[in-house]
Amino acid sequence: MSPSDLGQTLKPFVFLDIFDASKATIRTMSNMPLHPHSGIATVTVITEGRMRYNDPAIGSGTIGYGGVEWMRAGGGVWHGKEMSADDVPRIQGFQLWLALPPELENNEPVSRYIEAEDMAHSGPAHVIVGSYEGVQSPVPAPEGINYLLVTLRPGERWTYRPPAGHTVGWLALAKGLLHAGAPVDAGEMVSFAQGETPIVLEALTQEDAVFVVGSAVPHPHPLHLGYYSVHTSAQALEAGERRIAELGRNLGDAEARRTASGTIPVLR
Repeated sequence: MSPSDLGQTLKPFVFLDIFDASKATIRTMSNMPLHPHSGIATVTVITEGRMRYNDPAIGSGTIGYGGVEWMRAGGGVWHGKEMSADDVPRIQGFQLWLALPPELENNEPVSRYIEAEDMAHSGPAHVIVGSYEGVQSPVPAPEGINYLLVTLRPGERWTYRPPAGHTVGWLALAKGLLHAGAPVDAGEMVSFAQGETPIVLEALTQEDAVFVVGSAVPHPHPLHLGYYSVHTSAQALEAGERRIAELGRNLGDAEARRTASGTIPVLR
């Protein structure tokens, strides 16, 4: 999903990417260049393996299944090397972008690394963003957005009940085979008809079904797109791109900020 296609329908969810690297190709992930964002929040969850983080202002640790990297880019950041792969045979996960409301899209950036043991869960679902069945995520996200990471055992059924007002809904499957009104295979994303109808899900094979599901109150603003930025107006986009250009002029110092573990903290 990108902001120029399905993101227009599912906003505030505007971008989704699945990343998947084996032991032999994990090095390729570390070669990702630093790049900017403004106007959005990024949400990174791991479905297999672990990533290390190390930020002198925040601390260090690992993000595995059930944990999250939350980065509210707001008025502008450069990032891409703030996490590195742990010593694992495979890294798989999702990165999601959320369009921010006008009061946050050019606000101060915020980064959080929350490990799995500190995340809330309800049944088979880790509540990554939002609140579900009385369980509140520790992620400081805007209200009206839910994002869950779920694993169903073979043959297990689970029903997602969108909160009131959440008429935007979708899911994406990382592993296994899932029935969601129709079969959904690994690597596929599906969106649901607008409304608050409960979504009945069932794992169909002898393999766990691992997926993310999102629902939200619709984002009421048009999307104004830059190359790495999404804003609610042309003026907000101009301000965000101006700020990331200013930050970009300091990228020459990025290597000096590299930590002993090889990460480069988010440049705010």
